[in-house]
Amino acid sequence: MTDNAMAGAPVTSEPKATRYSWYVLSVLVIVYILNFIDRQIISILAVDIKADLGLSDGDMGFLGGAAFAVFYALFGIPLGRLADNWNRVKLLSIGLTLWSAMTALSGFAYNQLTLTLARMGVGVGEATASPTAYSLISDYFPKRQKATALAIYSSGLYLGGGVSLFIGALIVEGWNRAYPGGGPIGLVGWQAAFLAVGIPGLLLALWVATLREPVRGAMDGVTSPGAPAPFREFGRDLSMIVPPLTLIAAWKRGPAAFAINIAFAMAITAFGWWMIDLTGNLPQWSAVCLGYYAVFSWASALRAHDPATFRLIWGTPAFICTTLGYGLVSLAAYALAFWSAPYAETVLGLPKQELAFILGANGAVSGFLGVIIGGRIADSLRAKNPAGRILMIIFGVVAPIVPIWIGYTTENAALFYAMNFLAGMFGATALGAAAATTQDLVLPRMRGTATAAFFLGTTLVGLSFGPYMVGQISDLTGTIIDGKPVGDLRTGILSLIGVAPIALGLLLYAYRAVPQAEATIAARAAEA
Repeated sequence: MTDNAMAGAPVTSEPKATRYSWYVLSVLVIVYILNFIDRQIISILAVDIKADLGLSDGDMGFLGGAAFAVFYALFGIPLGRLADNWNRVKLLSIGLTLWSAMTALSGFAYNQLTLTLARMGVGVGEATASPTAYSLISDYFPKRQKATALAIYSSGLYLGGGVSLFIGALIVEGWNRAYPGGGPIGLVGWQAAFLAVGIPGLLLALWVATLREPVRGAMDGVTSPGAPAPFREFGRDLSMIVPPLTLIAAWKRGPAAFAINIAFAMAITAFGWWMIDLTGNLPQWSAVCLGYYAVFSWASALRAHDPATFRLIWGTPAFICTTLGYGLVSLAAYALAFWSAPYAETVLGLPKQELAFILGANGAVSGFLGVIIGGRIADSLRAKNPAGRILMIIFGVVAPIVPIWIGYTTENAALFYAMNFLAGMFGATALGAAAATTQDLVLPRMRGTATAAFFLGTTLVGLSFGPYMVGQISDLTGTIIDGKPVGDLRTGILSLIGVAPIALGLLLYAYRAVPQAEATIAARAAEA
């Protein structure tokens, strides 16, 4: 059945957000706050984990990045499709239960492998959050308010990231003071912190389960029913990203598809071994190569099974350039979010509880202001220009450069905090604009899948490489003191400025391509 055939009768009256819409949005913001507390608390715990488990900056960059991000991105693909076809409220409550349980289990990790496995589990659970939330918000708010609503939802990212620093420092210092030799069952402060933030999510999942499921596509004047057998679709999508099932799926599409899949697998494996030999980091590059191979397999399968969705996502340069351009913005944002606290503690010598409180408040307030202001300005620009939101993303690329340079070259703590605030606020302005742009480039039934594809950019580009790149460059430019490697975090963080020209080039192309792409959505979907 074509997308045009599934379209319902247009809505004659202007759709409006209700009080219940705002209530749902408030619950989703709380979920996203907890999402980022569970995700980002590892930042303030990094120095303690690194010392206890004997890890390097590159190892910590992997744990704060790719160990979580690859599985978050990969499972976001089938879970995004499931969000398009099944009850989104149920899916979100199940995912919240899973990631909260895995965060709590991180408190029992005793080496890099066990902590890595727990972080992978957190990534799988959190992969349900944004596809379901973005889709729900799109059905509770009209297009004219979409960027604002998505920006408010996205503020949970910054509030949660900021709160995680304060909570983590408070628990670690309090626990280690009370139990200097280790507490019950030998747990130390950083392990207790994981337990303390993971358990409340199990209760929040019960609240989420009480939300009402809206009519899909109601705000757009079309009805977009899900698949009649959503879990069969989910199983098929899962087989498209999990090796070796990917080979079976490719073979079913024909010998040519199988040969292409094998060739890509060999090429990405060769690249991975080269990078492992170059950097010495087996976990990072194994995870990244697995992620990119799985995404290639999924995109190939999507092209065969749902050509309309493939055409509007992977076959639309405006969508790809917007996603990659913002992915590079998120690379710098994730790197700063992870490394600013360890930098302040080790390079500037600031006390953990002080820096956690100030950086946490900085991150929460700057991110909240940036994402809300950016969302409102992006909606205003969009009203005047179909590509106006791209200008807001470009601002998020260029504006943080000077604050990063000043903040991470000064020895003055107050100036460091102020510049960190400005860098965070300026970078946050891009998120609502990027998210809304990608949602507007697809049909309503494709929004969960589009969200998953958008988050491939923010995770497989931004989160997978941001924390790791800083850690790896820190290790490479560091020195040996008393027989132990000591990284140069200042050089690592300043290297983030180098990604800005690439992001700018991608977004300038998107600015030119978005109007035409949005105007031809229905025609291109029908043609595919």
